[in-house]
Amino acid sequence: MASLSTDKNGNRRVLFVDSDGSRKTIYLGNMPKKNAETVKLRVEHILSARKSHSPYDGPTADWVADIDDDLADKLAAVGLIPHRERATLAGFIDSYISKRSDVKPGTAIAYRQGRDSLVEFFGADKPLRSVTPGDADEFRLFLGERYAEATVGRRVKHAKQFFKAAVRRRLIPANPFDEVKGGTQENRSRFYFVTQEATRALLEACPDMEWRLLVGLARFGGLRVPSEAVRLRWVDVDWEAGRLTIHAPKTERHEGKGTRQVPLFPELRELLAEAFDLAEPGVVYVLPTIRNDHRNLRTRLERIILRSGLIPWPRLWQNMRASRATELAEVYPGHVAAAWLGHSERIADAHYRHVLDVHFERAAKTTQIPTQYTPKTGRKPSEAILPNLGFPEESEVLQTCTNVHIGPEGFEPPTKGL
Repeated sequence: MASLSTDKNGNRRVLFVDSDGSRKTIYLGNMPKKNAETVKLRVEHILSARKSHSPYDGPTADWVADIDDDLADKLAAVGLIPHRERATLAGFIDSYISKRSDVKPGTAIAYRQGRDSLVEFFGADKPLRSVTPGDADEFRLFLGERYAEATVGRRVKHAKQFFKAAVRRRLIPANPFDEVKGGTQENRSRFYFVTQEATRALLEACPDMEWRLLVGLARFGGLRVPSEAVRLRWVDVDWEAGRLTIHAPKTERHEGKGTRQVPLFPELRELLAEAFDLAEPGVVYVLPTIRNDHRNLRTRLERIILRSGLIPWPRLWQNMRASRATELAEVYPGHVAAAWLGHSERIADAHYRHVLDVHFERAAKTTQIPTQYTPKTGRKPSEAILPNLGFPEESEVLQTCTNVHIGPEGFEPPTKGL
């Protein structure tokens, strides 16, 4: 079907007869014979596939995707394959982002931040196929010199996503970021526990009832601000059952995760009841004013914090949500607390639940561990039996999270005869 020839200067060429009967030549230049034979073999497979109107076999498809642009141009010139799209870094990523109409605005912003970092390092006109795994490693180092580890993790994650999409479109043979470690996206140094006392001071400094309720929804209900808080309607408040129905745009793309229910905690019930009494007749949303203009909520909250005499903490809204997650995890099973806040237990452990000083203080007061090896018992300190740690019955968390108290016998009735 095809033949290989070599001239006196060592230049090789593949000759074949096309389906229309015309003779065509692919000039390979001074290419090693083994490589030229591979080209001849793949040309025969391409011709066979075209004749039978079937797709390329796997090895041939991989070979076509993996060849360099120069050889691809030669194959395209004789009509064996389509002309390869010359995708540049910025051009491809911009096209990818513009077509992702399924993502939230915040996600699109994160994509553009990842795109800008790649363009800053590689340049906008960098051919997509020319990015190597070594280049990807250098990009990772470039990010590490400029950003916190959590930001580095996000930017690498987005780079992997962009190049994976390019692989699926067969613009590049492989993802150069496949083996690049993005690192953890956690940043526990930015966690701050917003105490109940600080929250009360914050509520007193709020300018109106809507802001008091917004702070309460974030700190006592664990709602995401603004996305979940501004969607809360009065019909979502079930006073009799003591529940709130939360509409969660962040998780709505997952089946069955578009809404969730949160208990009407006593602190929330009090704030909601007060806001309901002040609401205008016929108002649909719980936060109508803030819903119409929820720009710069972080800046406005920062002013309220300063007015209350407190010092602004990192991640103002998220740390109020994380503080509630930490409280709930002490009282309720992990899967229950996570369901109420609308995330998985893995995400809760990574980003929301935290170890506080009070945990160490309580453990130090209640734990009995031998200080040295005692021959009398024959037990080493590492083998000591620790008592059940637990939390005091009248802890502040228990008072604020539930009105149900567990008796001294626990959940199960006493068992006789054992």
